[in-house]
Amino acid sequence: MSSSPPPHRILVVDDQESNVRVVGNILGELGFTIVPATSGEQALRRLAAKQPDLVLLDVLMPGMDGFEVCRRIRESTPEAEIPIIFLSAADDKGLIVRALEGGGVDYVTKPFNPAELISRVRTHLALKAARDSLRQLAEDKDELLGILAHDLKNHLGGMQMTAQLLSDRASGAGDQALKRMAGNILTSTGQMLAFVKQFLANASADRGLTMKIEPVCLRTAALKVHRHYTDAAERKGIQLHQDLPETGVHVLADQSALEQVLENLISNAVKFSAPGKSVWIRVEATPDSGRCIIRDEGPGFTPEDRSMMFRRYRRLSATPTAGEPSTGLGLSIVKKLMDALDGRIECESVPGQGATFTVELPPAIRDEAS
Repeated sequence: MSSSPPPHRILVVDDQESNVRVVGNILGELGFTIVPATSGEQALRRLAAKQPDLVLLDVLMPGMDGFEVCRRIRESTPEAEIPIIFLSAADDKGLIVRALEGGGVDYVTKPFNPAELISRVRTHLALKAARDSLRQLAEDKDELLGILAHDLKNHLGGMQMTAQLLSDRASGAGDQALKRMAGNILTSTGQMLAFVKQFLANASADRGLTMKIEPVCLRTAALKVHRHYTDAAERKGIQLHQDLPETGVHVLADQSALEQVLENLISNAVKFSAPGKSVWIRVEATPDSGRCIIRDEGPGFTPEDRSMMFRRYRRLSATPTAGEPSTGLGLSIVKKLMDALDGRIECESVPGQGATFTVELPPAIRDEAS
């Protein structure tokens, strides 16, 4: 037998006890649990003891007024989003605007119509319940997708290892047909794994990014990404060049986020370049920033491509030159990460003549040897 949910707790704050009793009687008859407070200080103590579902708050009170109480509630429980309805005898437009801009969700003037008060209380409780439900659904979805993607990564990694062993044995036995089949498995699992990684990165960006901003060596990050993609470039017959300073160029960034930005840009440059072309990665310091510039000789971008290149799931006019996977997420993730890093990304391109991406980040006021 299912139990009914507990009644909503409503904190009623007014320096006049008679007003608290009137509101309490009206809402108490409907089954709400009334928590009375006759001062701002008392209201905050009651809220700290147990959060209410909604607050009815007088504006003009001695000592701590309603505006200050509202501000402190919002500061102490930002994630709860407790609805605060102001109650006041003052029908002043300036006060009403100040109350709503200060964190209130509604404003009811005294003397009020009981039916109107009940309607507004029920409306804001229903809206809060809907927001809480949506938030919980989003958290559940993210958790489920994270579990599924993690399991997929593990299974795909196992398949890749098995296919690589099979390919090596086929090479040793001279079985070219078996080697081709193992190669097809490696290619397919590699494409699937790339999509899963992009999907996870996009989901992380949607949930909100937690950055550890600290001095990071841009030269070291660029060198690491350059080495990581050297083999992939060589397999396609692409020259991957580097132009890195001898000393470190330090910027304020999150290490993993910065590396992901550079990986996505280099990966795209290699992916969309034809055999015989070149890709360059250069790092430089300016008085106001550290820059990493990635240039390729690929197909470039049309004006239409450039207008939507940072939108999610937008497939642009160019296609990978060796059938590599393209999710339409890479550049949108780059833009989200750069915004979170308080950086800037720009693209210059002429269709048919390649593209140049410039990543710019604030300096760490440091110029030591890397």
